[in-house]
Amino acid sequence: MSSGRKAFVVGAGMAGLSAATELARHGWAVSLSDSAPRAGGRCRSYHDKALDRVIDNGNHFVFSGNQAVNHFLGLIGTADRIEGPDHADFAMIDMRCGTRWTLKVNDGRLPFWMFDKDRRAPGTKLSDHLSLLRLAATRPGTTTIGDMITPAGLFWDRVVDPMMLAVLNCPPAKGSAWLAGRFLIESFARGGRACRTMVAVPTLDAVFVEPALAFLGAHGAEPRFSARLRGLRFEGDRVTGLDFGERVEPVGDAAVVLAVPPWVAADLVPGLTVPTEFCSILNAHYLMAPPPGAPPITALIGATAQWIVCHDDRISITISGADDVIDQDREALATRIWGDIRAALGITAAMPRWQIVKEKRATFAATPEQNARRPAAATKWRNLFLAGDWTQTKLPATIEGALRSGVTAARLAQNAAIG
Repeated sequence: MSSGRKAFVVGAGMAGLSAATELARHGWAVSLSDSAPRAGGRCRSYHDKALDRVIDNGNHFVFSGNQAVNHFLGLIGTADRIEGPDHADFAMIDMRCGTRWTLKVNDGRLPFWMFDKDRRAPGTKLSDHLSLLRLAATRPGTTTIGDMITPAGLFWDRVVDPMMLAVLNCPPAKGSAWLAGRFLIESFARGGRACRTMVAVPTLDAVFVEPALAFLGAHGAEPRFSARLRGLRFEGDRVTGLDFGERVEPVGDAAVVLAVPPWVAADLVPGLTVPTEFCSILNAHYLMAPPPGAPPITALIGATAQWIVCHDDRISITISGADDVIDQDREALATRIWGDIRAALGITAAMPRWQIVKEKRATFAATPEQNARRPAAATKWRNLFLAGDWTQTKLPATIEGALRSGVTAARLAQNAAIG
């Protein structure tokens, strides 16, 4: 049933799709646009010519307990299309010495795994792990992870550094202790059933993007692509027009959700404070089926590659916080990464066809200083709302945070309409 309300959602990444579907399910007429030729933003799938395969631009993980992810996928009908292990088991290899182990988080909320040396990383103690509880209790402020946990030793190398680098995508010692704690509260503190690592199968497009567009289409929305928003028109405390270059779209009494990158939002919204420092992610894909019995996901310590992800027909890796390698020679980098994969998975074959995908501004730098620059979803204009993993979601820049931001913006728009 139509509510008679209308919203313009600018940006069709995860945040924009989340806002648009949330509004559409409540009967709002939604106009969705994006400057790119397709939806998905930084979480996209595409046909790669080098591999002759449809692949995701990167290995985007979610956790089984991610509430916004589960809400979004339930809404668009693909909740059964993210896959992962039955338990929160994390295969890990310290490539410096060849030590292999599996970090095994028990299913329940009480962290029995911390008390069991066979479930923990080798060389770590129960007292080490209690520092994670201190992280979870951290309040917002200037405290870094390095202020809370000594950034040296086996516990740091084998637990804190790989975990927090993957989550914060910045050097963990400089990362926000509060954001790290928020992540822990919503994952490991809820037990292993909430922190199983899940991936979209077969692709991000098939699970997150295309079904969302189909949902919007069924609710009367026709997304526009390759439509760059050039400016906003303001009158008093409202946005009154959207300047797309060839014409200005009148807003009337509609809501506007701006779900664009922070640097774009800063150009469009006067006086908006946004994060200004960013960190990169590099992914590499190799066209070879993984060896039988290889774990779906393996963490590497002391290697160029950080996470190996085994797909049916290829092996992929992710390097978070990749600023030190992002500009290195592609072939030399692919060769070095392939060496990590061979050593980790016991492969003797020569390097197959490969592709490297770079995201130079993948996430804002999750430091205390940059976190303090994240704006709220509401603005001083009563019909303008912000969405994106760079807004103040109380989480690092993740799919969960992006989807949550879209729901927040949609609900603020609904409340403003009621008011």
